[in-house]
Amino acid sequence: MAKVSEIYGSMVFNEHTMQERLPSATYKSLLKTMKEGKSLEIEVANVVAHAMKEWAIEKGATHFTHWFQPLTGITSEKHDSFLDPVSDGRAIMSFSGKELIQGEPDASSFPSGGLRATFEARGYTAWDPTSYAFIKDEVLCIPTAFCSYTGEALDKKTPLLRSMSAIEKQANRVLKLFGEPNQHIVPTVGAEQEYFLVSEKAYANRQDLVMCGRTLFGYAPCKGQELEEHYFGAIRPTVNEFMKELDDELWALGVPARTKHNEVAPAQHELAPIYTNANRAIDENLLTMEKMRLLASHHGLVCLQHEKPFEGINGSGKHNNWSLAAGKKNLFDPGESPMDNLRFLVLLTGVIQAVDDYQDLLRMSVASAGNDHRLGANEAPPAIISIFLGDELDAIVDALIDEHEYTNAEKVAMDLGVAVLPNFLIDNTDRNRTSPFAFTGNKFEFRMPGSAVNLSDSTMVLNTAMAKSLKDFADAMEGKSGKEFEAAAIDYIRDTLKAHQRIIFNGNGYCDEWYAEAERRGLANFRTTADALPCFVSRKNVELFEEFEVLSKTEVMSRYEVKLEKYNKLLNIEARVMKRMVRRVFLPAINDYAAEVASNIVTFKSALSGANVDQQEALLHKLLAGVKEIDVQLQALDAAHHAALAIANQQQRANTYAHEIIPIMDKLRGAVDAMEIVTDRDRWPVPTYNDILFYV
Repeated sequence: MAKVSEIYGSMVFNEHTMQERLPSATYKSLLKTMKEGKSLEIEVANVVAHAMKEWAIEKGATHFTHWFQPLTGITSEKHDSFLDPVSDGRAIMSFSGKELIQGEPDASSFPSGGLRATFEARGYTAWDPTSYAFIKDEVLCIPTAFCSYTGEALDKKTPLLRSMSAIEKQANRVLKLFGEPNQHIVPTVGAEQEYFLVSEKAYANRQDLVMCGRTLFGYAPCKGQELEEHYFGAIRPTVNEFMKELDDELWALGVPARTKHNEVAPAQHELAPIYTNANRAIDENLLTMEKMRLLASHHGLVCLQHEKPFEGINGSGKHNNWSLAAGKKNLFDPGESPMDNLRFLVLLTGVIQAVDDYQDLLRMSVASAGNDHRLGANEAPPAIISIFLGDELDAIVDALIDEHEYTNAEKVAMDLGVAVLPNFLIDNTDRNRTSPFAFTGNKFEFRMPGSAVNLSDSTMVLNTAMAKSLKDFADAMEGKSGKEFEAAAIDYIRDTLKAHQRIIFNGNGYCDEWYAEAERRGLANFRTTADALPCFVSRKNVELFEEFEVLSKTEVMSRYEVKLEKYNKLLNIEARVMKRMVRRVFLPAINDYAAEVASNIVTFKSALSGANVDQQEALLHKLLAGVKEIDVQLQALDAAHHAALAIANQQQRANTYAHEIIPIMDKLRGAVDAMEIVTDRDRWPVPTYNDILFYV
């Protein structure tokens, strides 16, 4: 087996490879484009393209693709070969700078939210040199942005890059007030990816899993996660082999996969990388998700990335660990004495202001049909946005607001009382797993995103909202320096914290009292995607995106429409699958079993006069009553579903799905699930939770 250091990044055209392969002048020019956003001349692009092609061919590549992220949220690619026939019947391998910089996929079949008519097919992909090209399955993949013929963004990457530019500009304005030079500032992201692994055989026999990514039916297993034995438990051999292959593939692609472990729910796992530049981190997360899905089949497994594949046990999230970096400095590092670190306090205040002012937008950024099943279910944060700061920072905020002295709490050594075990310093701040947005030492952990989501949306919102906070501060401090600046900055921090203190909550986000307290504080609580999506197009939020040139009003409206349509389409699919499974799978099986029970009753009575068949008759009554209840709910769902499809307005249709159809689906599920535990195991037509969750 090759050393990790030898395979790491071997399939990536990274800076090390560029320096080896490119002429010095070309390398320096490309670095300026990557680090400073300088435009790339076509002559330089031609040299880069040739070197990239030669490197890729040596690695076995035969094709190239512009790898992009349309509004579906996943990645897309169209493969073109390097082949270029010549007149004598032979062929050469070619790849030009123009092919590197720009592509032209058909834009008509991707969601656009009304930006493009079906007959307007032209779209462009543009090379993103800040995210490295890589080789996947003998294809040179070039990360790109995707836009329409008229210039509107049709992807997730373009607004993310715009938001990164916005926060860099405003952060530099703030740092200049502290006497620091203009520098390259980037938001960083570390994406903790949770997922389930189930057997291919069980998956293939569950139409709901295949079509919807989650089980629409299923009674709770005899054992769930209550023994707390799966979390960090020994990894089973089949799963471990999958994880090892995944590590090798990701390391070769330069993805810094660091941590892997069993999660809380049975059959649930997590992979966490080392954080990096937000743009690259999100590209790498999407690549990780793809590799998980593809490699699982090598081991007879299926990787489920839905937020809630199984009812009654934990769903899967994707924590977004977000920070700001200037070179090698983490700007959210409070230092040894955060109270005396004025720059940190300014940035901390900016985050608090941003999250409070745009809490609705943050909630919207993680809204999806799948995540609605996860948020607020005592396994993930509630749908209410709040910030957890921890004891030390909370005490600092209180001291600033109330203008009283703050005493820095010294770290305490913990003695475990066993001589061979080392003493260690405990942190001044504990962790709060119920908080949706928590400060965790030198970063903020946004825990609301679901496992299936593309983190571009939530990161774009965080970047843009923070850019607004930084701009407000820089505008207010313009022209001030020295002691005047310090005094004005402290006053600004105090006033801003007073105005936004309501968003800080260090308690238990799962308890019922928090919902009442949040309402008293005036915090938003959008329980469903249908409730949250209109926030995207509110005047305040559109103005935010327009002010920082992250999204135009037209682009905001189009994304709102795309999200609505996706929500409605997913719920339509779930309703159709549910009805079909009830009609063609469950009702026939339950009726067959009821007929068998009835036949047995007749047989027993004929064989033994006066035989006691009370138990069998009670079972038959229960089965027939269950069939009746299933039919009642099935008819109700069918009627409501057809009524929803007749609603032309997408928002009204989404409201109907969220508040009328899903409750009926829950009742239908309950009626079917009640029959699962009274029907003969051999007669039940699909694998149960007991079958699926414990046999990988």
